[in-house]
Amino acid sequence: MALPRELLDIAERVNNWGRWGDDDEIGTLNLITDEVVRNAAATVRTGRRVSLAVPLQQHGIQTGLIPGRVNPLHSMIALNWEMFGPGLVATSDDVVTMGLQAATHWDALTHVSHSGRIYNGRPADTITAHGGAAFSGIDKARHIVSRGVLLDIAAAHGVDRLPGDHAVGPEDLLAAEELARTRVRAGDVVLVRTGQMRLYLAGDKQGYAVPAPGLSVRSPEWFHARDVAAVANDTLTFEIFPPELADGWLAVHALHLVEMGMLQGQNWNLEELSRICAAEGRYEFLLSAMPEPFVGATGTPVAPVAIF
Repeated sequence: MALPRELLDIAERVNNWGRWGDDDEIGTLNLITDEVVRNAAATVRTGRRVSLAVPLQQHGIQTGLIPGRVNPLHSMIALNWEMFGPGLVATSDDVVTMGLQAATHWDALTHVSHSGRIYNGRPADTITAHGGAAFSGIDKARHIVSRGVLLDIAAAHGVDRLPGDHAVGPEDLLAAEELARTRVRAGDVVLVRTGQMRLYLAGDKQGYAVPAPGLSVRSPEWFHARDVAAVANDTLTFEIFPPELADGWLAVHALHLVEMGMLQGQNWNLEELSRICAAEGRYEFLLSAMPEPFVGATGTPVAPVAIF
């Protein structure tokens, strides 16, 4: 079964293969230059910090939609163990088994492939069962600190949460940009709020999962034109789900990760951030969203922080 023609046409227009050299493994993160970081740091005025991560817990976001992507299973392997002798310092220790994309996370460029290829035209079979991703694993994305910009699509529409069938397109991004009174520029990390996270926070995991608003296949061209470094949002699937195109499953994933080489993040809690941005009348901030450097991994947990 072939991919939709519309998807292939968009792929040609946003493709970044070779833009930063044939050996490149980090894609649009190349756009986060020293100058971009210096300018991002200049947005800090008060030092106020806002966490954008949901808690890592056994009864977390995952519902079993993706087999094996389990919520964190936390076990204690030592409880006040007096390892050096009675009455001396005791230790407690624990282990976790979890899907690396179980909660708030980044997708690595290798998270999806299409037509047998991953980012920069490398073969998809360079991802193996034992070594993981030989190229463009999440460990290659060593530092993500940049200007963050919240594009609050729900607020731009005057609602708390977008309906489940809302595909966020360029017109929505422009409206939210106007609300923010700023312009997305090269090297920014854009956070797209739909309000869908409100369902999860209210205890409705199934409603959070599907149907869900999300990015439209029409949005990657907007991000490409603005030279955005990475995009994250507050939904389980990132893009609208079910998809807007027939047979267009994970179409936006394919365009962002494979064609553009642009990281995308899911399950980011943007609710407190939305309230603070509205109250302060500014939607830009210093964003620290450092990936955990799991070698060869196709994704990673992240605990992003917006700093005002």
